[in-house]
Amino acid sequence: MSKVSLFALGGLDEDGKNMYVVENNDDIFVIEAGMKYPGADQLGIEMIIPDFQYLKEHEKRIKGIFITHGHDDVMGSLVHLLKEVHAPVYMAPLTAKIFERQARKEGLKDFEIHRIQRGSSFKIGDTKIRTFSTTQSIADGFGLAIRTEDGYVVYSSEFIVDYDTKSDAFRFDMTDVMELGTKGVLALMTESVGATREGHSAPNHKITGQIEHIFEETENRIIVTTYSQNLHRVIELVELANKYKRKIMIYDEELRNLMQDMAALNYYRIPAGLDIAPQNFDNTMENILVIIGGTGSTIFKKVHKIAIHEDETIQLRNTDTCIIASPAVPGTEREASAMEDDLYKETSHIFAVDAKRTFSMHASIEDLKMLIYLMNPQYYVPVKGEYRQLINNANIALNMGYPANNIIVLDNGQIAEIKDGALSRDFVSIPVGDVLINGKENLDAQGMVLKDRELLSTDGAIVIGVVINHMTKEIIGGPDVQSRGVIYLKDADYIIKEVGNIMEKTINEAVANDTYDNLSCRAEAREKINRYILKETGKRPMILPAIVEINTKE
Repeated sequence: MSKVSLFALGGLDEDGKNMYVVENNDDIFVIEAGMKYPGADQLGIEMIIPDFQYLKEHEKRIKGIFITHGHDDVMGSLVHLLKEVHAPVYMAPLTAKIFERQARKEGLKDFEIHRIQRGSSFKIGDTKIRTFSTTQSIADGFGLAIRTEDGYVVYSSEFIVDYDTKSDAFRFDMTDVMELGTKGVLALMTESVGATREGHSAPNHKITGQIEHIFEETENRIIVTTYSQNLHRVIELVELANKYKRKIMIYDEELRNLMQDMAALNYYRIPAGLDIAPQNFDNTMENILVIIGGTGSTIFKKVHKIAIHEDETIQLRNTDTCIIASPAVPGTEREASAMEDDLYKETSHIFAVDAKRTFSMHASIEDLKMLIYLMNPQYYVPVKGEYRQLINNANIALNMGYPANNIIVLDNGQIAEIKDGALSRDFVSIPVGDVLINGKENLDAQGMVLKDRELLSTDGAIVIGVVINHMTKEIIGGPDVQSRGVIYLKDADYIIKEVGNIMEKTINEAVANDTYDNLSCRAEAREKINRYILKETGKRPMILPAIVEINTKE
C-alpha cells in the first residue's frame, strides 16, 4: 500500500510563515521554512515562525528540507529550524549564499547544505526529485516535484509566466512543466497570493512604464525605496539609471551583498562605472539614483530616519524626487504610513508606484490556469495565502472542470492522506502553532509577556514603592508613587496621594491582623489600587507594588 500525506505547519490562512510537509510512506520531505512579520498588537516581536514540534518528534524520518528561493517568507525560520532539527537542506546557489550569511550572523555552524540547480533531477534515498525553473522576483527560484508510487507531488513555489525574461536566472522553464504533466501528477500544490487577480501577472509586474518619465524629466537626484529581495525590480532600476546615464548608490548592505552574489554567479552585473560605494557618496551629488533597500518594516524605518534628519549619509533636499517602490506588506502598514508622511514634509516630489497597476510577482488567475492545464493533476491543493486567496485558487480549478472532491483546501495542521491514489476524507489534524521571536528569546504566543506589553502601550503603568523594617514591619520609607502614561500628575495629585494611602493602609492592616506576607500584601494592594484607578480614570494600567524589607540597627 502506498501512502502520501500532505499538510502545512504554516502558510495557510496567513501571509508568510510558509512550511509544507510531504510524507511519502515513511519518508518526510519539508518544503520551505519561512517567517512572517508581527501584527501591530504584537509589541516587541521581531518575527513569527512555525512550531517545529512535529518535525522534532519525527526528525529521523526527515530526508530533506527544500528552500525554493531566498525570500524571508520561505526561509526566514531556517536558522531556527536547524538549531532544533538536523537534516540536509537543498537550495539553489544564490539562496545558499543568502542563508550562509544568515547562519554566520546567528552563529550556526552545524548544518548540511546541498546546492542544486534549477531544472535538475536527483535521488534522495529511493525517492526521485525534480526541480523546474520559475520566474520570481528573486533569482534562482524553482518549483519542486517529488516522485511517489502514484505520481509526482508538485509544489509550484512562487511563479509568473513572463515570455520577455532575458536572464536565465529568472527564466520559467515551460518544457520541464509540460514533461512533468506527461509523467503523471498526483497532487499539485500552487501558491494563492495572486489568485484574486484577473489575467496574467506579466507584464504588469514591471515598474519601468510607470517611472521612466521621472528619469526623462528630472535632472536632480532620484531616491527610490525597494525591497532588497526583489532583485527583478532592482535590476529594472539599475537598467533605467544606465539608460539615462545616472550613477547609482545602493544604500543597503544586504542588497549590495545580493548584487555581488549575482555577479559572482554570472547572473547579472551592474554596468562598469555605474555603482558608487556608500563611503564614496557625497550628499551634494545631483545626477544620481539612490536605491534604498531593506526588508519588512526595516526599509520604512530607514527612510523615516532619513526624513527626520537622523541619517549620517543621506540628507533629503526639497529638490529630490522620491519614488516609493516598496508597498507595505502585512504587519508594516504603520511604519510605511509614518515614513510617507515625513517624506512629504521634506519634498513634494513623491511618486508611489501604483499597487493596483503593478502586480507583485505571484501567479495571477491565467498563470494558475496554465499550470493546472499543463500539469493535469489528480488532486489540486491551494497553498500559500490567506483564506480568501486559497478559496479563489480552489475556484479556478473548479471553474476548469475539476470535481470539488479533488480540490483540497486545508488549514494549518490538517492532513490530506492519499492511500493507493485515493484521498481519505478523514482529514485528521496535528497540533500547530506560532513561535514568537523576540531578539534571542522565544515567546509563547499565549504568554503574558505580550499582554503586559499591550497593557503598557495603551494604559500605562503605576509603580508604588514602600520600604519597611524587616523585623517590625513598620513603614520607614515611602510610599513613593510614580505614574507613566496614565494621568497628568499636575491635575491628579489627589489620585497619586490616594494610591499611596491604599498601599500604606493595606500593609498596616495586614501587620495589625498578624497576616502580613510580602507577596500576598502586594497582590491585595494591586487589586485595591486597580479598582480605584478604574473608578477615577476609566483605565486599567499595570500596577507594580514593591515592598522592600531591610534590616535596621536598633
